[in-house]
Amino acid sequence: MFGKQLRHINRYREIAAVLANQGFGYLVEEIDVIPKVPYHERLCIKSSEVTSPDLGERIRIVLQELGPTYIKLGQIASTRPDILPSEIIIQLEILQDKVFAFPFEQVRSLIKEELGSDIEEIFQEFDLEPLAAASIGQVHMAILKSGQKVAVKVQRPDITANIETDLEILFEIAIAAQNRFQWAKQYQFVDIIDEFSKSLRKELDYTVEARNTDKVSSQLKEQKDFYIPNVYWEYTTKKILTTEFLQGIKVSQINILAQRGYNLSLIANRFAKGIFEQIFVNGFFHGDPHPGNIIVLPQEVIGFLDFGMVGRLGSEMKNCLSSLLIGLKRNDTDELMKAVLRIGILPPQIDTRQLRNDIELFKDTYYGLPLSRVSIGEAITNFFGIAQKHNIRIPSDLVLVGKALLTVEGVVKKLDPALSLLDVVEPFGKKLLMERMHPKTIAESIWNIANDFGELFSNVPQNVKELSSTVNQGRLHLDVSLTETDLFLKHQAQISNRISVSIMLLAFSILMSSIIISLSLMGQPPLLWNFPVLEIGFIIAIFMFAWVLYAIIRSGKL
Repeated sequence: MFGKQLRHINRYREIAAVLANQGFGYLVEEIDVIPKVPYHERLCIKSSEVTSPDLGERIRIVLQELGPTYIKLGQIASTRPDILPSEIIIQLEILQDKVFAFPFEQVRSLIKEELGSDIEEIFQEFDLEPLAAASIGQVHMAILKSGQKVAVKVQRPDITANIETDLEILFEIAIAAQNRFQWAKQYQFVDIIDEFSKSLRKELDYTVEARNTDKVSSQLKEQKDFYIPNVYWEYTTKKILTTEFLQGIKVSQINILAQRGYNLSLIANRFAKGIFEQIFVNGFFHGDPHPGNIIVLPQEVIGFLDFGMVGRLGSEMKNCLSSLLIGLKRNDTDELMKAVLRIGILPPQIDTRQLRNDIELFKDTYYGLPLSRVSIGEAITNFFGIAQKHNIRIPSDLVLVGKALLTVEGVVKKLDPALSLLDVVEPFGKKLLMERMHPKTIAESIWNIANDFGELFSNVPQNVKELSSTVNQGRLHLDVSLTETDLFLKHQAQISNRISVSIMLLAFSILMSSIIISLSLMGQPPLLWNFPVLEIGFIIAIFMFAWVLYAIIRSGKL
């Protein structure tokens, strides 16, 4: 316990010093970080001359200096344009792990500990120098005894303990910030940090990434244009991940691809289709398809790497996406409005009128434009801008969709500037719409609604019993203003009067139709006992209808 407290105190001191050095000393005081720092250290924590006036750059420097946990926090935050302004997002997007590789002896020791055998017993060859080093682990190329070339990802020693300390401190800071700042409360800062913590803990478990890899591989196994590396489970644990090594060219190395005769337009098309297949068809997709995670194999086959970050779309989110597509295609503000309200987590108070106006502007921006001239990246950015303006929190998986599409469009533009991403996505959008309108989907929706109502009615006796108990104990409080009551009663009167008029019209129509049909079938003139029934009845009915309608209009409650 004492060791944990000491780690926390030392880490708080480091955090406070880094914040102060970048001009955020006032935050240190406001969010109660200072009480966590020993007294003699507090005197030294003063805001110094900042190296840059740019807020986003200073935030990036803070995260960079604080290490792996905060770098990851910044990288994940860069995917949330619905929360952060664009000038900060731009800086966070260039946030990269700048870490040194850890010694090979530690790699050897960890493999022995995790796999139960020495490196020489498992591998024919094992490169001493890593292919890449990141904040959580590093990757080495190796050859198994079977002769298969593999990529071995090895986790950094003690990284889990260090990250857990940082996450605990982040959670404490989030609670303090939410208690002190309106913006932190507005964006539910504690929930954001909790979501981030869950995501980072999953990245610390390499078996999660291995399962993600296998799942995407099974989804695309019939697609010959894509390739996912095999996972070697016998050499995979929470801290070791062994996968097939794919030898290819990064999709960003356009000059090399062109020199070797690859069809850049075909690569762009396949890459986009691969992501759309994952998002719109399977609902389980690569959450970080940046150029470093995409390689081109012979015959323009697209290889996807690193499934540490994935997104999931359920049927509800797919319906929301289809509503957005329908709304844009039909230029329908109501459809777009419903989609926005269903997609996001709404603040307690929202100006729906202003939201509708902003959606109108959003819609009109793209009305009448051919697909080839519409930038999906720009549309996503504008959509998230509306969400941010109205404090609407977009679910993280849907934000990952937007981020993935932005990344794909950036890569596609470099490979083939003439290719419109919306042209590629249109068939998938149509498929999504057809899936939404499929009788099976509609039947399932109706069944779910029926189940919900069934559950509601089954709870009625218990709810009535609880209400009765509350009333008997004198604990029932009503908070209804007179204005609200008047409006309610007026609304009820309007409904009743409109129903009355409708019933009278219906009854009148049925009566007159019946008499006319009967007399026609009998072949008689419109007289009954030589009495002009139709004419007189019609006059009386018109008079009654006019009288009732006049009374209702006069009451002002039609």
